[in-house]
Amino acid sequence: MSDNLVPIDHSAFKVSQVMIILLNLLAFILNAPWLALMVTLFMLLGTLLKVPGFGFVYKVALQPLGWIKPHVLPDHPEPHRFAQGFGGVVMAVGSLLLFLGSSALGWGMVWLVTALAALNAFGGFCVGCAVYYWLSRLHVPGFRQSPPPGAFPGMRPKGEAIHDS
Repeated sequence: MSDNLVPIDHSAFKVSQVMIILLNLLAFILNAPWLALMVTLFMLLGTLLKVPGFGFVYKVALQPLGWIKPHVLPDHPEPHRFAQGFGGVVMAVGSLLLFLGSSALGWGMVWLVTALAALNAFGGFCVGCAVYYWLSRLHVPGFRQSPPPGAFPGMRPKGEAIHDS
């Protein structure tokens, strides 16, 4: 693969995004800031480990059962890590605000992350990835990747999925 692209299973990202959406909805319905904090911790831990925060749900349960098939595309991992990490930071601030009693602002930040996860999961557009690529265009240190060939910044890469045999 050219341009430092590596095979990335986008199904793991999608499962992680759907888990963020479902758990944040449940946290809001139950008024459970601890659950929003749990989502935060999984997002930040996943960023540190360089994996989707809830990717283990995909790897351990959904993929082995055949419920979700791999969708491996040549891509850069850095924008996805940046997006997840930034979302985790926004969730951390939202969770902190919830624990401090500022529920409107806290839930607003949780809902922002939930909405952006939904845009990515169901619309195929990753706002955090787009921000990463824009920062790269501005030559901000640490942001060095460009979108894969033929991909609009933030959109899933175009092309055929890579099939493992």
